[in-house]
Amino acid sequence: MINSLNQNPIVGHPISICTSPAVMPDNSIDPNFDISTYLKHRVGVLFFYPLDFTFVCPSELIALDAKMSEFEKRNAAVASISIDSQYTHLAYKNTPRDKGGIGNVRYPMISDINKKLASSFQVLNPAGVALRATIITDKNGVIKHYSVNDLPIGRNIDEIIRIIDAIEHHATHGEVCPANWSQGKAAIKPTQEGIVSYLKDNT
Repeated sequence: MINSLNQNPIVGHPISICTSPAVMPDNSIDPNFDISTYLKHRVGVLFFYPLDFTFVCPSELIALDAKMSEFEKRNAAVASISIDSQYTHLAYKNTPRDKGGIGNVRYPMISDINKKLASSFQVLNPAGVALRATIITDKNGVIKHYSVNDLPIGRNIDEIIRIIDAIEHHATHGEVCPANWSQGKAAIKPTQEGIVSYLKDNT
């Protein structure tokens, strides 16, 4: 599923992912959603979460949906993944938010009922569900960011957007992005002179 993923580090490895059932933004079900094609030539965000109809998960999925315009501005492909079936995903979308559902979120919801994706990305926990993992790839399908939270700890969607901006900044300008960098702030030319200049002006 992921080339040489048993070797460390995971970051820096290209991904090659098979098809999997998914509920699409229009609520249709694609039984053979091609994840690689969906991500092709775009920065990609694969957003693993444990289970539908749980507790932290709806807050994350709704927060992800609330930032879709920001992802779209960046031409970023976003998809969520859990071990639920595509039919459970659809029921989750069809359940109002005031009843514990997530409403009509605007990204594909991928079914990993056979747990192959979670296993391949090394995010399947002993209880048999995916941890809260965020995998971000560049336009060439290379993993640039890999983070995993334990089940009780929700993620910050703005941080995902910040990382996408950093990936794009480095790809476009060749500069590296320092601590607490965000779009529009100074970055660093990757030379000794560059870091000296940055530290002089920013510390």
